[in-house]
This record gives sequence, structure tokens and C-alpha cells, in this order.
Amino acid sequence: MSVKDRLIYLPLGGAGEIGMNCYVYGYGPEGEERLIVVDLGVTFPDMDGTPGVDLIMADVAWLEENADRIEAIFITHAHEDHVGALGHLWSRLRAPVYARAFTGAIARMKMEDAGQPLDAIRIVGPRPAVTEAGPFQVQFVPVSHSIPESAALVIDTPAGRVVHTADFKLDGSPVVGEPFDPELWHAIANEGAGVRALVCDSTNVFSPLPGRSEATLAEPIAELLKGQKGMVVATTFASNIARLKTLAEAGRAAGRSVCLLGRAMKKMITAAVETGILTDFPTLVQPEDAADVPRGSLMLIVTGSQGERRAASAQLARGKYLGLEMKAGDMFLFSSKTIPGNERGVIRVMNAFSEMGVDIVDDHGGLYHVSGHANRPDLEAVHDLMRPKILIPMHGEHRHLREHVKLGLSKGIASAIATNGTMLDITGDAPKLAGRIEAGRTYLDGTALLGAMDGVVRDRIRMALNGHVLVTILLDEDDRPLGEAWVDLKGLAETTRSGAALAEEIEGELTDFLDGAGPKVITNDDKIEEAVKRIVRQVTMEEIGKKPEVTVVISRLAVE
Repeated sequence: MSVKDRLIYLPLGGAGEIGMNCYVYGYGPEGEERLIVVDLGVTFPDMDGTPGVDLIMADVAWLEENADRIEAIFITHAHEDHVGALGHLWSRLRAPVYARAFTGAIARMKMEDAGQPLDAIRIVGPRPAVTEAGPFQVQFVPVSHSIPESAALVIDTPAGRVVHTADFKLDGSPVVGEPFDPELWHAIANEGAGVRALVCDSTNVFSPLPGRSEATLAEPIAELLKGQKGMVVATTFASNIARLKTLAEAGRAAGRSVCLLGRAMKKMITAAVETGILTDFPTLVQPEDAADVPRGSLMLIVTGSQGERRAASAQLARGKYLGLEMKAGDMFLFSSKTIPGNERGVIRVMNAFSEMGVDIVDDHGGLYHVSGHANRPDLEAVHDLMRPKILIPMHGEHRHLREHVKLGLSKGIASAIATNGTMLDITGDAPKLAGRIEAGRTYLDGTALLGAMDGVVRDRIRMALNGHVLVTILLDEDDRPLGEAWVDLKGLAETTRSGAALAEEIEGELTDFLDGAGPKVITNDDKIEEAVKRIVRQVTMEEIGKKPEVTVVISRLAVE
């Protein structure tokens, strides 16, 4: 290895937040490293900070500038926060994409939806299969998680071995998918010079008890369903195929016909069947037939565990959905955890069902949901198993990363926090800062991709907070006003404190300004606009206590 060569790690998303995962590894001379990208995921907007936005993904401007250095993109599993941005961002990177079969099937859907070439997706097998990508040799290592065929990555480089865990838990019986295999991980830790760096999931570092297996849910869910008289509806994450199977089997065991509602669930089940992961899912009834099944003999499994407005749960909460509706005496089960930030939407759905007389069961008691991430004792077990020289926490908010670093340091492992945009050199015995890059966000707004600093969302927030005033001014060929200025209000109170019409108050002040404006102002559109905005904001602040966004349209009659 040349002394000038180095091994670098650079998170662009997922480090300092939960979601939007995107990580970069590089090896070679400084500034000329060959690169691989691990995951291209999304996170979801909220009305407070990103109103109207559809999806949020990492800003890949740095990667785009260095696209000729990218050897490959590796997708660890098919959750949206790991694969959801692939179709939107691939055209900027144009590197081959490697994934296991089930993940690849979902990745192809993302690429097809975005009009990208499907042959960019290359299906690879699990370890011991090796993918060569420049100076990197990469193996997909099966792990248990809340979606099938999840994988950690063993990344071998001339500087040593990196293990990128991605999302994982220690589950020996995950119902669907592969169990966590300690012997396999022990072998990985003991090959060659061992593990240089463990880049590790931090999501549940604050959870003090060992994680529970997916298999522990079957009995309590089955017991819950046995005692129900009305219709039963359950929701969970659409990608949690093991949970869908557990719910469906419990429904069938309780003598109920089972119906899936929601496109996302149907896509996941289809992909699982086509890739051979799922071979024994219980028989389903179609939505058009479910309405004819007696309520006490019907179970619906629906999308919308996070309160999404367009998902099946929320639509049932608003009334009928595909001819089905909930009534007093029915039960709704949330077999899921509410992701922080989604509480309002979930509570809105719960309250709507409560008003209908529906009994709501959530997971506060821990009986009907288990996490897909390793808890603190499980993380410690993996540290002990892998014995890495370096620990770099990922997939967590800053508090998770910091706590995970403390845990590593307590075991004598050189550990460092690397949030989005922080480049670490991990060539030596301890990680060291190698630089910082701008790690922003990209918004999918309708069909357009916007930069976080483009101003579109900022202006939208300002209009939402302060309202908008449109002012139209018409001038003749001699630069004299033709009539009064015309004002249109949006998102503002229409009357002042005295009961007068706000628009008329503004129009009056603007007319006085235009009538008295001198030649240097009235002939200069920029000066007119500046003065109009000042007057509008002054009047609205005095009358209703708001400083709105103002748009000024100035039209001049052409001289023939």
C-alpha cells in the first residue's frame, strides 16, 4: 500500500438523523480515491419544515462532481430510507447498482417508476459471493431485520476490512428471511487481520433490554384475535413481510377471511413471492369480495401505520374505503411503532376511529410489535464478537451516535462521531478528520428535484406563516397611474381592527404613493416595487399584525 493511499468514510445521510441513508467509502490517493456508495434512501417531510414536499433525500452534489470515481452503488435492503432515492438520483451518478434478489426487485420498481434503465441493477448472492468494485471487494452478509434479505456489507480494501452493518437485529427466528448467524460473524471477525472498522447501526442504543424475536408475536396476536366479535383491522409497515404473515396466519387461525388493502403491501408481497422468499402466505380474499364476508369473519391488513393521509388506515378513518367501513365494536390493531415525527397523524387516525366506537389496540405494552434494530446489549454483543479497531456509529440522531461512541470507548475501541458531511480517514489505528463537505438535502416536490437552498420551500413557509398580497399597477405611456392599484389577499384577514376592508386600506395608501411619486421613482420599476412592498407590509403590520409576502406586477401601456 502506498503511503499516499488512504481509506475514507463519508456519510451524506443517515448520520445525525434516522432515515435518508447514504454512505460513501473511498480508497486511493487523497482527492483521487475510488469510491463506492452504500444506499440511496429517503426521509419524509412534515408540514412544519417542508410543506408540500413529497420526499427528502441526500444532496449528492459532491458525488455528482466525482461521478467518474464511483465504482458501484450497493443497496443493503429494501426499506425506503435505504433504496427510496435510487430512481431519483441514479441518473446523476450512473454507476452499476448491486443488490440481493428481493432488494433488487424493489430497486427495479424504483428505477422503472423514474424511467431509468433496469439493467443498471445487478443481482448478487450472499457471502461467500464477492463483488469486485475497483479496490473494493464486497460481500453481502445476511442479517435479520424487519424486511427480508437484509444484508450487512463486508468491504475488503488494501487498508483492511470494514464491516458496514446497515440495519440489523439479533433474531434467530425472524419468521420470514434469514436469521442472524453468530458463527458466520465470528468467521468474518477472524479472517485475515480482523476488522479494521465497524460502521454500526445506532437506532436502539438507548434500549436497555435485549431485543425480542419476531417469532414471539404470533401467540399474543392470535390470542387477541380470538376474542373479537366484530371486524378486525391491523396495520404495520408494508415492508414487514414477516409481520404481514404473522397477522394473516393469526386471522386465519381465528376463522377469518383475510384481505390486504394498500398498494405498498401488495407490491412487497408480490416481490417476495416472485423472488422465492415467500412461499406459504395464507390465502387472501380480494377487496371486492371482502364486503360480502360477515364482519365477525373478516380481517383487514392495511397500510398506514404512520398515519399517512392517503393510506388505507386514514381512508377508513375518514369513512368508506373500497366499499368497506369500520363500525362500533370493531377492533383496530397498530402492530407497529410510531416513528418520531408521525405522532400527530397516528393520533388523528386513532381519534377518528374512537369516534366511530372502534376499539383501538396499540403496542404500548410491547405485545404486538418488536423492533427491527439491535438494542444496547445486542450492540455490545456485536462489538465483542467483531473486536474492531475502530467503531463508527451510524443510523441515528446525534444523541444516538454520541451514546454509541461512549459505549465503544468504554470497551477500549477507538470511536468517533461522524455526522453527515464529515469525512474520516480510517487508515490508521484511530479515525481522524479528513475534511468536511456540504451535506444538504434534495427535495422531491411533485416531479421536480429542488435543492434545500433553492428558496422554493422557504418561500412556501413564509407564505404559510405570513400570507400573501398581490399588487397590480397599471401605468399609461406618460407614466401616470391608470386607476387605483389593485390588491388581492391570500391567507390574510380581510378586515382591519376597525372593521374596514384591509385590501381597500392598502389600495388607498398605494394610490396616494403613486399620485405623489416623482419621475425618478415612477419611471423605475425596481423603485416602485421596493416602495410598494414597504407600504403593504407597513399597513398590514399596523392593521392586523402581519408582514406578508408581496408580489408586485407593473404593467405599462406600450407607445405605438
